[in-house]
Amino acid sequence: MAEIKPFLCIRPAEGKAADIAALPYDVYNRTEAKEAVKNNPDSFLNIDRAETQFDDSVDTYDPKVYQKAHDLLWDMIKRGDFIQEETPCYYVYEQTMDGRVQTGIVACASIDDYADGVIKKHENTRAEKEADRIRHVDACNAQTGPIFLAYRANEVIRRAVSAAKEKKALYDFVSEDSVRHRVFCISDAEEIAKIQDAFSNIREIYIADGHHRAASAVKVGFMRRREHPEYTGDEEFNYFLSALFPDEELMILDYNRAVKDLCGDTEETFLSKVERIFDVKALDGAKKPEKKGEISMCLAGKWYGLTIKEKDRNSDPVDGLDVSLLQKLLLEPVLLIEDPKTDARIDFVGGIRGLKELERRVSTDCAVAFAMYPTSIYELFAVADAGKLMPPKSTWFEPKLRSGLFIHSL
Repeated sequence: MAEIKPFLCIRPAEGKAADIAALPYDVYNRTEAKEAVKNNPDSFLNIDRAETQFDDSVDTYDPKVYQKAHDLLWDMIKRGDFIQEETPCYYVYEQTMDGRVQTGIVACASIDDYADGVIKKHENTRAEKEADRIRHVDACNAQTGPIFLAYRANEVIRRAVSAAKEKKALYDFVSEDSVRHRVFCISDAEEIAKIQDAFSNIREIYIADGHHRAASAVKVGFMRRREHPEYTGDEEFNYFLSALFPDEELMILDYNRAVKDLCGDTEETFLSKVERIFDVKALDGAKKPEKKGEISMCLAGKWYGLTIKEKDRNSDPVDGLDVSLLQKLLLEPVLLIEDPKTDARIDFVGGIRGLKELERRVSTDCAVAFAMYPTSIYELFAVADAGKLMPPKSTWFEPKLRSGLFIHSL
């Protein structure tokens, strides 16, 4: 059963949230991050990517970068840019993008639930990416970006969230990407008890996005336990900052593929190979797949609809994913992409960029691109429940959770 507890939140002072809130650290490369903070000294990206405060001769992972993150965070707290709650609270975090609303509860989850599999993952993590966030959390003595968790909708939690949204928002602003963000506080002891009890009866919670941040936060927690062998389990380092959303409100976007070359084939030869693998029809321009089992392909400026043949479909939660079948049927045997995690010939394009981005890539630096039908949240649940892992770049969640709105001090 899940332990999801209220916490003593450090959050932006009144009037500061819109300036402070920033997209997650990992959506930027170093150049993009430096550009993003250039005219915004309050942006939380200054803290999440503190290498932006140094010239490029300083390595991203230099110890002084993490010390700088610590200093920036606690200096902002000292001068009043952030405030700290006096009692533990839950927070309701509502995001609206293109008219679609998703609302989660910001709270702290247990590192033991992660270790014991109550909080389930569907992706592997890379050691070097974990190491970066471990050092960041440890140096800052705080978790600065919530882990995006999902759960099967619960009526008690739904009612509590709905009631909280009837009150005045702590924050209400529209970010630069036209997403509206609203935050509400749940401080009533009776409401907190209801929510905590409801979560305690939920058997499975799933990491939707933020596997590296989750693994890093958990490892810092266990590191602190070793440093404090007298720990009781109640210390803040036993928990990690999370935002939990019900399955019914989440939408996963497509995560598309673009390949640099045709492995020596002409376009005609490659298309003939594709026609032997899939049911293929020419499309009248760019068109997204309409259902599972369909893929749209852009080749030489033309679009084709590919349908996976019945004989190749698979009921296994991983092998039956469209991204898995594309890899098995075409990318590996025809384009010789054996490991999409490491092969430099394949790029992954988030669905938020649209089909025009795939057309642009095919007209510039790629030979072919594939638009996928989005993986569903229930396919994600099925993979995690089976104890398996998804192929890389299977899911793209939008909108992204903002960093800097909620900070959990250890």
